[in-house]
Amino acid sequence: MLTIYKYTIDPNDYVEMYMPRDAQILTVDIQIDPNDYSEKVQLWALVDHKDEKHIRKFRLVGTGHPIEESIESLNYIGTFQMSGGALIFHLFELKEV
Repeated sequence: MLTIYKYTIDPNDYVEMYMPRDAQILTVDIQIDPNDYSEKVQLWALVDHKDEKHIRKFRLVGTGHPIEESIESLNYIGTFQMSGGALIFHLFELKEV
């Protein structure tokens, strides 16, 4: 059965997440935590809960920051803003090449 799951991303340059191998990533954005009103980076994905899970690797880059990886190894996911638009980040999944 397909379900949309939400995954919280730690705002680090490199992120690893345990999720289904064939999960289709839908978007990344900020969500305000209702408990402390902090901004949380969230990723939404369409998953089949029966699929085998494994570690998927991501690269989070701020605008103007260098990217060491090759363009062939990056799969663009999305762009989001934090701190009222003062910070802009771009999320890529690192492909296995």
